[in-house]
Amino acid sequence: MDSVKPAAANSNVAGLVRSFAKALRFKAVGVAPDDGVKRLKFREEKAKSGPLTGHRSQPFADKDEDEKLRNRAALEAFLATLFASISSVKAAYAQLQIAQSPYDANGIQTADAVVVSELKHLSELKQCYLKKQIVPSSEVTPLLAEIQEQKNLLKTYEIMVKKFESQLKLKDSEITFLREKLEESDRQNRLIEWKLNPSGPLSVLDDLHLSGLNPNHFITVLRHVIKSIKSFVKLMIDQMGTAGWHIDEAASSIEPGVAYCKPEDRSCVFEYFVCREMFDGFHQPNFSLPVEPLSEKKQMQRHFFDKFTEMKSIRVKEFLSRNPNSTFGKFCRAKYLRLVHPKMEASFFGDLNQRNIVNSGGYPGTPFFATFAEMAKRVWFLHCLAFSFEPEASIFQVRKGSRFSEVYMESVNNDAFFSSSNPNVAFTVIPGFKIGKTVIQCQVYLSSA
Repeated sequence: MDSVKPAAANSNVAGLVRSFAKALRFKAVGVAPDDGVKRLKFREEKAKSGPLTGHRSQPFADKDEDEKLRNRAALEAFLATLFASISSVKAAYAQLQIAQSPYDANGIQTADAVVVSELKHLSELKQCYLKKQIVPSSEVTPLLAEIQEQKNLLKTYEIMVKKFESQLKLKDSEITFLREKLEESDRQNRLIEWKLNPSGPLSVLDDLHLSGLNPNHFITVLRHVIKSIKSFVKLMIDQMGTAGWHIDEAASSIEPGVAYCKPEDRSCVFEYFVCREMFDGFHQPNFSLPVEPLSEKKQMQRHFFDKFTEMKSIRVKEFLSRNPNSTFGKFCRAKYLRLVHPKMEASFFGDLNQRNIVNSGGYPGTPFFATFAEMAKRVWFLHCLAFSFEPEASIFQVRKGSRFSEVYMESVNNDAFFSSSNPNVAFTVIPGFKIGKTVIQCQVYLSSA
């Protein structure tokens, strides 16, 4: 016999159940509804008036009650058999579904045969009911039918568990695939970063000793600092946009009268603002923070190199929570209060909660402060490395209006050379550094105005 489609199976089952329900609503096995009402009234009258002449005697009444009990038992057995058969159809239909994906020809044929067989059985039960040919059965039949129904339900649940397990395995394979893609993307990112940063990532500093320091190590750390500054500036500009700030007016308030070559160049003035605040005091051993004096030059050099080694691998959040009153913690709080103006914080977040926490000696757990703290850590990290040199690295920037010098400057907007053969410095974006005779160029924004 051809396979029965799932939709057709559901339709047949539903039709059979509706037919049985309709029949049960209006019929009883061998007893009409009106006849039952009459017999009920008869029993009530008999109870009130006692035995009447002309009515059936007690043996006939007992026989009638026994007949009704047998009919009821037969009907209950019939219904139990019916629902056992329906549950068998449901289990076979579930098996039919799960055998389709992945495709299992034998499983489909087996389930199809069970569905067809049980539909035939349901049709036979329907005909027996309509023809009032329900055969009395033993007391064990309803129990056996109920056991069969429970087995079918259990089989259905087992099939669904297998289906969910299959879906779970599919999700696990998708997760594994996406994790592999992520790892591949990370490898590509590291390769690109290595190409952009030939001095190498911070891992090259793992086995560094004080005697092996050279300017390339400082350049490597400086590039990580610049990357962190750019990330914080991007976050700050995004917050400005969300808060409804006019970016042009904000840029003009920092450095007025600058003619930008491109609209996106306005981010440079915000980088200048952040660097100006974060690097202020860089030339002093502890950013002007009070600290115990170190008498010997060599002792100070070793002290800062040890701090550099300590800070290199720490997680800033964990370090601040363990050492809230450390010198770096004081530096972090002082720079935040200078860099983030109260009006700015209130505009960004609607309150001054972060500022209040910092003022009370704590550290907010917000993403904004976390980005700031990571930037502050890298600036402090660079500062410790600068004072590990002998002589220590010095910081410099150029004045506004200075002529461009390729020795001390690097332009962040080469478009200015197309509009003027001799552009001037509008502002210093990233400061420069000198380590002995080595000059690390500062990054400047040029303007032809």
